[in-house]
Amino acid sequence: MAVTAAALIAVTATGCGTGSGGPAGAGTTPPGVTSAAPASPEASPTPSPTPTPTPTRTYALSRAPATVPAVRAHEAARGPGWKPGPTSSVVVAEGSEALADEGRLLAGELKIDYRGAEPVRAGDVELALAPSGGGPAESYTLTTRDNRVRITGPDEAGVFYGTRTVKQALKSGTTVPEGVVTDRPDRPQRGLNLDIARKHFTADWIEARLREMADLKLNQFGLHFSDDQGFRIASDSHPEVVSAQHLTKAEVRRILTLAQSLHITVVPEIDSPGHLGAVLKAHPQLQLRNVQGTPRQGAIDISKPESARIVDDLLREYAGLFPGGWFHVGADEYQALTVRDPQASYPQLAQAARQKYGAQARVQDLAEGWLNDRAAVVAGAGKKAKAWNDGFFSGGVVTADKGIEVEYWTGKEIGARPPLEYLREGRQVVNLNDEYLYYVLGEPNEFTYPTGRRIYEQWTPLVLRGTTAVPADYSDQILGARLAIWCDLSQAQTQEQVAAGIQKPLAALAQKVWDPRKPALNWAQFNALADRVR
Repeated sequence: MAVTAAALIAVTATGCGTGSGGPAGAGTTPPGVTSAAPASPEASPTPSPTPTPTPTRTYALSRAPATVPAVRAHEAARGPGWKPGPTSSVVVAEGSEALADEGRLLAGELKIDYRGAEPVRAGDVELALAPSGGGPAESYTLTTRDNRVRITGPDEAGVFYGTRTVKQALKSGTTVPEGVVTDRPDRPQRGLNLDIARKHFTADWIEARLREMADLKLNQFGLHFSDDQGFRIASDSHPEVVSAQHLTKAEVRRILTLAQSLHITVVPEIDSPGHLGAVLKAHPQLQLRNVQGTPRQGAIDISKPESARIVDDLLREYAGLFPGGWFHVGADEYQALTVRDPQASYPQLAQAARQKYGAQARVQDLAEGWLNDRAAVVAGAGKKAKAWNDGFFSGGVVTADKGIEVEYWTGKEIGARPPLEYLREGRQVVNLNDEYLYYVLGEPNEFTYPTGRRIYEQWTPLVLRGTTAVPADYSDQILGARLAIWCDLSQAQTQEQVAAGIQKPLAALAQKVWDPRKPALNWAQFNALADRVR
């Protein structure tokens, strides 16, 4: 909490005497001049002048700034702290000109000047990149002393997070407390997932969420834009699949530019071989049908080469649009694998599996091979693949590539396995536990809206499935977590209601992925703080 120390004013008056009645200064010795001996023993001693009392201010030790997420370490000091004054400005240190965007943003938020790479003055905030090896990625040190704030970090993201601490400290306590903050995230992936396929969200709404995320030091935004109900980004390679309500590429580029300035990576998702209903509406010849000729909703027939060509066209197109390092390729809930005997129900898939992977291969292997092939396509475009956990199978002749990140959401679906199985295979996992982190519009299928309190008090990144944590030995394989908005009943809430509903769950998630320790504040205190710093 920011502290404005209630100072004790100590006034000490010493040597009080009476004057001799002469003119001011009579009988005194000018500074720096040695006094002569008195002319005779009868001469009166020179009186001491009455000093002007000098007030001194003694400050209580500062407390850590009150922020969401809480800072991880604060070295207390005595002093008034810092707050912007009429001559305050933001500057960047020499050689740190790459921080100009961060400096301009903070200056605008605090309504003070940005002076660029100029010498720091009293009242200023200075941003600086630390030398190579100056701390873990995304870390920062914030020093408040002598009416100045200095934020240093090994990378631009870390310094940016230091500016978020300044912004929140001023909201929660009016000053940035004296002392030194040393801070860093616990998990490298921290964020929000948004389903715009089932429900159209405007670019302005998405940009508002990015700003909210940035202030919470979240750094990853998943964008699920293709599903059975819609395909929501304009396409040049296959315009026929795009829904009437969609984001233009100009809007997407605007979103991406903002995200980049806020150190947020946007991860696109085209889910396949299931959840492709919008694509199949334009290409019905590719829809999966069982042995009786009955179509399966959203499922593409992966025995047909044209299926891979269309999906790969789209993957390559959007890999070029999104500059981040990941691409989510889905792989969940493929309907061919939800029946008792996939080989009998889908003989064309069984035949294709044997032709491609040998006589022992099954439909499961063909689906796993599809996942590996899509991961290879995005890898060719410089992206690391992510996929849902129920797309990773065991006991087959084909195994999912170890480089694909497992996005663990459920242990309930057919094909889903307990999280320990993925971890024991050495896989890296991201936590999207549907028990705590799924905000499903309309609350179908026994889902309930997540609460910030439940996340704050019960969940940690180690709680991947249900309410049970995996052993801490596997902690390093759990890369982080995202809160996920799914729009199954798209009209159940408006955009505004969704924004309000996720506010506290997102703040609670931000706390739990930033600092692995039990939070110092109780839920009521945290809840009130989250309101103050918004």
